[in-house]
Amino acid sequence: GLTTLGPIGDMVTSTMVSGPALLLLPLAAAAPSAVPAHHGLTQRGLCTGSMAPRFRRMLGRRVDDAGPRRVVRDASIAEEPEVPGDYWKWNGHNIRYVAAPPPTAGKDAPIVILVHGFGGNCEHWRKNLPEVSEYANAYAVDLLGYGYSDKPTPPAAYPSPEQLYTFETWGAQLLDFAKDVAGANPNRKVYWVCNSVGSVAGLQAAVLDPSITDGVMLLDPSLRMLHWRKQFPLQRPLTSALQTVLRETELGRWFFSQVATPKGVRSVLQQAYHNPNAVTDDLVNAILNPGLLPGAVDVFLDFISYSGGPLPEELIPKVSCPVQILWGEEDPWEPIELGRKTFVGLPNIEKFEPLPGVGHCPMDEAPHIINPKIRDFVLRRSGSD
Repeated sequence: GLTTLGPIGDMVTSTMVSGPALLLLPLAAAAPSAVPAHHGLTQRGLCTGSMAPRFRRMLGRRVDDAGPRRVVRDASIAEEPEVPGDYWKWNGHNIRYVAAPPPTAGKDAPIVILVHGFGGNCEHWRKNLPEVSEYANAYAVDLLGYGYSDKPTPPAAYPSPEQLYTFETWGAQLLDFAKDVAGANPNRKVYWVCNSVGSVAGLQAAVLDPSITDGVMLLDPSLRMLHWRKQFPLQRPLTSALQTVLRETELGRWFFSQVATPKGVRSVLQQAYHNPNAVTDDLVNAILNPGLLPGAVDVFLDFISYSGGPLPEELIPKVSCPVQILWGEEDPWEPIELGRKTFVGLPNIEKFEPLPGVGHCPMDEAPHIINPKIRDFVLRRSGSD
């Protein structure tokens, strides 16, 4: 089937020809949430299990006066824990991020910014941030409308799609984050490490200001098969009609409510991950919880209506630095052979590396493979090795 936004795009396009593809919708539960208007506060509702304490210790502090966030949860999932993070004000919106400064390298160490995909958030990098922070100033950031970053409601503030939740918006957000929070500048550049749809956002940031980017690593980047230029002519009106129905009627909300459950998310993740044992309660909580907060469905429905904007194969030739692509051979949503056909041979592609036995989210499924590759790429490029 056609793929684009990960599971949600696969669902939308496959709906044209296959009813069972609708079962891919649960990962929409990782859509955005609303965040209270204050900064630097720890909140409740995410990051459970044995990995949580190490992840939270990187912050060095917790402030609990933000109060609880109510999350509907299944009895099989662990008790509601703390949500680590700090907040940064961007264009009037609170953006949640996790910073992991290195214990010894100091402020002059390389800057690495980790960008999640559709349905993800900072916690999708919980197995990577601690290791990256050993040699770099490492950050993970929730894109506007995702995780625990603010979410302006599109139907009210932005009457039509492709005005707010776009790669241009997210690219500008990432660029400003790199400069304002991470301290990137032409003498101290950033390395973007991005997964899935986040790859397009990271590339967009690198194109907007090439002077502060020294390298981009893409993990199973989105092929954006719902883009209007990639649809067959006869498919376009049908796709547009389905997007309109889902976005502007109660059908999309009803369907979202029926499938956004721990069991549903677990099932979908077990499709995305080649190793089903990698789908833990920690992961299910991390993906599901933000999508159960008020307003999540609005952003989900808006983004699945987004069939314009840049394509990754258009952005890569425009960057001014090397691009490495790592691709799980078992990715069911972004087929590696289509990725190879799309990207190999483009200017700036330094490496296209298959990852045997790995699915759509290699950073989480196979951190033992990805973490050394991030380290080698960053230290070689920065001259810190």
